[in-house]
Amino acid sequence: MTAARSPWAFARTVYLAAFFSFFYVPILTLFVLSFNDSPVMGFPFKTATTQWYGEAVSDGVLLRALINSVQLGLVSAAIGTALALSAAIGLRYRLPFKKGVIPLMVLPIILPGVVTGVVMLVFFGLSGVSTGLWPTTLIVHVSWVLPFAFLTLYPRIHGFDQTIEEAAMDLGARPTTVFLRIVFPLIRPAVLATFLFAFTLSFDEFVRTFFVIGSQRTVPVHLWILVTEQVAPFLPAVGVIIMLATLSVAAVGFFTMTRASAGRAPRAAQQ
Repeated sequence: MTAARSPWAFARTVYLAAFFSFFYVPILTLFVLSFNDSPVMGFPFKTATTQWYGEAVSDGVLLRALINSVQLGLVSAAIGTALALSAAIGLRYRLPFKKGVIPLMVLPIILPGVVTGVVMLVFFGLSGVSTGLWPTTLIVHVSWVLPFAFLTLYPRIHGFDQTIEEAAMDLGARPTTVFLRIVFPLIRPAVLATFLFAFTLSFDEFVRTFFVIGSQRTVPVHLWILVTEQVAPFLPAVGVIIMLATLSVAAVGFFTMTRASAGRAPRAAQQ
C-alpha cells in the first residue's frame, strides 16, 4: 500500500513545490535584484549595494506620487468604509428591494477595470469634469473599494445580535446612543480591518486610475511610466518597499480581526 501511494505522494510534493515557487520565487528575485549593483535590471548579480534604495527615497516625482497615493487611499478607504457600514446596517432590516441591492453593491467587482475606466472617463467628459486626483480618481476609487468593504462588513453586521440594541432602546436609549456606545465598539475591529483592506486596494489600483487621473500620478501610474519610458534600476527597490509596507498594513488588519475573534470566543463560552 505504501509503495502504491508513494507516486501520488511524490506528485503532490512536486505540485506544492511548483505552486509555491510560482508565487514566491518572483518575490525573492525582486528582493535580490533590489541589492544588485547594476544599472540593468537582471542577472548576473554583481555586488550588493543599497544605492537603489537611496535613489528611490530621493526621487521627488516618486515621493509626490507616494503622497498622492497615500492621501487618495486614506480618503477612499474612509468614504468607502463609511458607505459600506451604512449599507450593511440598513440591509439588516426587511426592505422590499433588499435582494436587488446586494448584487448592485458587488457589481463593480465583476466589471473589468478597463470597462470601468473607459465608462467613467466618458461620463466625466460629458459632465464637463476635468480628470485629476480630485474628484475623478477619488470617485473611481470609492466605487472600487466600496463592494469589498461591504462584503467584509455585511457578515459582521448581519450576525450581530439585535436583541442587545432592543434591550438598550427599551431602557430609553436613543438609536444614535445605541450605535455609538453598544454597536460600534463591538464591530470596531472589523471596521478598522475593512478600512486597512480598502486602503491597500486603493493604493494598488492602476487600470481604473490610469483613465481618470489626467496628468497627475499615483505610485502604480508612476512606476508604469518609468517602465515604459526608461530603465529605472531602482524599480526593484521600490517594489520591495511597497511590498513590505503592504504586508505591514495587512498584518495589522489580520491581527485586529484575530484579536477581535479571540475576544468574542470567551464571551460566547460564558453565555
